Amino acid sequence: MIDSDALLTWFSAHRRPLLWRAPGTTAWGVLVSEVMSQQTPVARVEPRWQDWMQRWPTPQHVAEASTAEILTAWDRLGYPRRALRLKECARAITEQHNGEVPDELAALLALPGIGDYTARAVLAFHYRRRVPVVDTNVRRVISRAVHGRFLPQPARKKDLADVETLLPEGDDPATHDKAAEISTAIMELGALVCTASSPNCLECPVLTSCRWQQLGCPEPSAAELEASKKRVQKFQGTDRQVRGKIMALARAHTRVGHAEIDAIWEDKAQLSRALYSLLDDGLLEAVGTDAFALPE
Repeated sequence: MIDSDALLTWFSAHRRPLLWRAPGTTAWGVLVSEVMSQQTPVARVEPRWQDWMQRWPTPQHVAEASTAEILTAWDRLGYPRRALRLKECARAITEQHNGEVPDELAALLALPGIGDYTARAVLAFHYRRRVPVVDTNVRRVISRAVHGRFLPQPARKKDLADVETLLPEGDDPATHDKAAEISTAIMELGALVCTASSPNCLECPVLTSCRWQQLGCPEPSAAELEASKKRVQKFQGTDRQVRGKIMALARAHTRVGHAEIDAIWEDKAQLSRALYSLLDDGLLEAVGTDAFALPE
């Protein structure tokens, strides 16, 4: 079992001053930060989040912005379909919730593009509710500290139950606040100390209660290592990379012709596949017979 008091003491001294943790950040600001941070390093997210919140501080502002403006502001965060879903989410919040991010799990999950992790993150990190929150960092900490395995298993339903057992019981606000702080601290521990390949165990606040340490730090099996490698997504040479190059070109110009697109990638079959997948996803639209642009 994780020593929650030791964890919270460590977190109090080492928590990162992330922009969206500042006092006064709205539920919308927290939601935007979580959507932007999906599979994207925090260092890349912070400047985009700050620009975004200054420009569009409420869901209504995003709902009223054009799709082209949204995609341009998204810049190089990657997975730009997230930006489209965020615009749809903002419209739903504006139209169905009077512009206020809902504070109930079912209502959050009903929003376009909002999955279980993001809904729970908003509830815990902004509304300070006692709800388990599980991402890759949390799963890794639980795998090691609770189950004694260096590498976490693929995501599973039991992950939520594993985390919930670490949260204090009770319905009073103080207990909920402590539970939310523990959820944040576990995630921070995975991001800063209990990292994927080189955990800094000597600096870990739960070293003495860590099950993996108690078992003698067993190495993962060959099968576990192979499965872990397969779960890591490569980027170079993939359709994702080509899509990103096309989107960067589209953000920089009002319209982009076929000739300009052809010049950015040698594999024309892959280039064509990437281009038409962007059209199918609603991230680009055809303009005339030989040009493309960000959708309005």
